[in-house]
Amino acid sequence: MRHPPRLTALLAGAALTAASTALAVSGTASGAAAAPLCTVQYSVTGSWSGGFQGAVTVTNNGPAVSSWRLGFDFPAGQVLGQGWGATWSQSGAAVTAVNESWNGSLATGAAATTGFLASWSGSNPAPSTFTLNGIVCDQDPVPSPTPTPTSPTTPPTTPPTTPPTPPPTTPPTTPPTPVTGAPQLGVTGNRLTDQNGATRRLLGVNRSGGEFMCVQGYGIFDGPVDDASVQAVADWKANAVRIPLNEECWLGLTNIKPEYRGANYVSAVRDLVDRVIAHGMTPIVELHWTYGQYTGNSAGCADVHASCQKPMPDARYTPAFWTSVAETFKNDRRVVFDLFNEPYPDRAAPTAAQAWTCWRDGGNCPGIGYEVAGMQDLVDAVRATGAQNVLLVPGLAYANDLSQWLAHAPADPAGRVAAAWHVYNFNTCADETCWTGTLAPVAARVPLVAGEIGENTCGHAFVDRVMKWFDEHGLSYLGWTWNTWNCASGPALITSYDGTPTSFGIGLRDHLRSLNAN
Repeated sequence: MRHPPRLTALLAGAALTAASTALAVSGTASGAAAAPLCTVQYSVTGSWSGGFQGAVTVTNNGPAVSSWRLGFDFPAGQVLGQGWGATWSQSGAAVTAVNESWNGSLATGAAATTGFLASWSGSNPAPSTFTLNGIVCDQDPVPSPTPTPTSPTTPPTTPPTTPPTPPPTTPPTTPPTPVTGAPQLGVTGNRLTDQNGATRRLLGVNRSGGEFMCVQGYGIFDGPVDDASVQAVADWKANAVRIPLNEECWLGLTNIKPEYRGANYVSAVRDLVDRVIAHGMTPIVELHWTYGQYTGNSAGCADVHASCQKPMPDARYTPAFWTSVAETFKNDRRVVFDLFNEPYPDRAAPTAAQAWTCWRDGGNCPGIGYEVAGMQDLVDAVRATGAQNVLLVPGLAYANDLSQWLAHAPADPAGRVAAAWHVYNFNTCADETCWTGTLAPVAARVPLVAGEIGENTCGHAFVDRVMKWFDEHGLSYLGWTWNTWNCASGPALITSYDGTPTSFGIGLRDHLRSLNAN
């Protein structure tokens, strides 16, 4: 049975306070009450047994400030864990959040949102008193919680037999003119479209490194990500770059070296995203490596930390990761969110039905020893922030199986979900018969993006076939990977970050250039 979405449900019987608490700083003059100098809103955005995720938004209603410090006391012995969007600390019951270098300046009317993870036992009441830069905030009436468009508390246990009919997918007789540069993407039927309504395909490369360098203690990216290296990607006539990430590095967990975690990591990712956009390409931020110990069938490692590909996202940190990423990029729909690299709960579960249920609903999944965050949980996490960015949702079998994707697709109130698929020459679904029988029905209903295509032959005969089939169906694809590796360590498109291709990369480079010859 599908559990309630983690971002909207309260833990039954735990007396958890989930309503937002808004507080305002009062003026100090006597007589008539002065206008509030600021507003602080505190909310519990997710909860589970023994833990919760919180968010705090501070809005400056007074003169501009160059820095801020927020303080409050946990009233029931709650213990702060990790935080983001500020430097968090706790001494006894007192909790302090100090701005980061990039969000300290608040103009009049500007707001900053931060978040944290914490543990609790017994009860979890909200703090009653806040201070902002040492000024005590007076409590305003608690606002009514904003309804979140999620599944009901007791949803049906099986998906509908027939998926809802999508909007018409036929483009207009006279196609609209595509916008120049990186577009604000949306979904129209089974097409990705820009703000003019023009159909867009994502055709480009992966830029690996952000998922593994930080957790291994070597850096943030593998190789340069400066302007020249991004220009080299654009010179191939690519229009999209997929950027794999590590959730522990983004959230700043203490097992990561300080120089490669938290604000330093987030800033580096933001800089790369900005460079990709500046060169007219779409950045796709993707969650690759996650927390959770798995030692079962096809395990990549025995480590509990985010040091390899796990079969599913974890409930402990992944919703918090996507909340933070969505808060970071929600005002820029040029950024696409790829929710999880390559799920493989089918290697752990006894049946395909159990694997697909785990994929969508999460919870306690067969064969996986940690609590799983399902695809619906991740969609809910993003949409709860107000982000309207396009979401890529991969299938099973390391994203190579979309056979039951439509029947189990997570609900998206924004209607901006696309299916993500990966293929290499050694995968099961690696020929035109499978693509026509499995992919075409999905692509007829939702946009389909091949987030990774590649082969282990040091050539490009296989990806040539993939690109031909995807071109014929008007679909998107990205080559793995824009790194100077070799065939022994995985498909690599380049031998130098100036864009010199390998014998494998020549196929993608020449094909992208041929598509944009005019």
